[in-house]
Amino acid sequence: MKPDVGTLRVGTRGSRLALWQAEHVAACLRREHPGLVVEPVVLSTAGDRVVDVALSKVGDKGLFTRELEEALGDGRIDVAVHSLKDLPTEMPDDLVLGAVLAREDPRDALVGPWTGGLDALPDGARVGTSSLRRRAQLLSRRPDVRVVDLRGNVPTRLAKLGRGECDAAVLALAGLRRLGLEHAVGTVLQPEAMLPAVGQGALAVQCRGGDSRVKALLGPLDDGPTRLAVAAERGFLARLEGGCQVPVGCLATPATTRLRLRGLVADVDGSVVVSGVLEDAVAAELSATALGERLAERLLANGAGEILARVRAAVAEGSVSVWGEA
Repeated sequence: MKPDVGTLRVGTRGSRLALWQAEHVAACLRREHPGLVVEPVVLSTAGDRVVDVALSKVGDKGLFTRELEEALGDGRIDVAVHSLKDLPTEMPDDLVLGAVLAREDPRDALVGPWTGGLDALPDGARVGTSSLRRRAQLLSRRPDVRVVDLRGNVPTRLAKLGRGECDAAVLALAGLRRLGLEHAVGTVLQPEAMLPAVGQGALAVQCRGGDSRVKALLGPLDDGPTRLAVAAERGFLARLEGGCQVPVGCLATPATTRLRLRGLVADVDGSVVVSGVLEDAVAAELSATALGERLAERLLANGAGEILARVRAAVAEGSVSVWGEA
């Protein structure tokens, strides 16, 4: 039985990328459900409003998602569209992921005039990023570079690069593609050089768990392989009790009925990196999540817990600041 169409209120942040993502979801919904009226509802999150204080000063849990989840909970919107990497692994009990769309390329990109990747950067190059994950992997591979805090949305970061505030920058390839800015990419960074953030490149549509009509509308948008991949990655992150304030990278690669999961934890200066790979047959979200948890346990046994403790202590004392990923 086809769900009733009617009207669907789609909550989104107001950045250019967030609006693109919401409209993409809306277009998919209209294609699957002719006659459906999709109304965008733009909301401001704490992460959008905090422009002069490091996110590490105000906490990282749900800074870019909390207001959207509250609007879902009180019925102001029917669904919320998120970049999955912004969505905490712990969600309110009454909310679910109604759809995880087919993933865009999850890799990071080196933006700037350098086409040979990280190894081609000149000695002492200033590389812009506000991600501890990217910082750690940059310094692990190129301890000579100067990492420059680069914050703001994607166009803002590119504008700062254009003004010479840094020589190159690292951004998510998916965001650049979605905004038509792929021409700015100098080199796409392979996971061996820069392991992406958990969920990077994936879009999540959140809804109320008890809303059967909305879940039926979202069903055709859900991509099974992507859902399994990000379930493994989020299981890995959840076991590490991580968020955007810790240098954690993870990427699951589907292969028929199996998943190959790579993960790492690193010190912010790149001096210590613990990494691992695990592959297994995965048929459902529970087994995918379990795969991520098993890889996390392996890394914890090899010293990842001590690294995370050092990083969290440095963030708490203010010697390391977190401005967020893009």
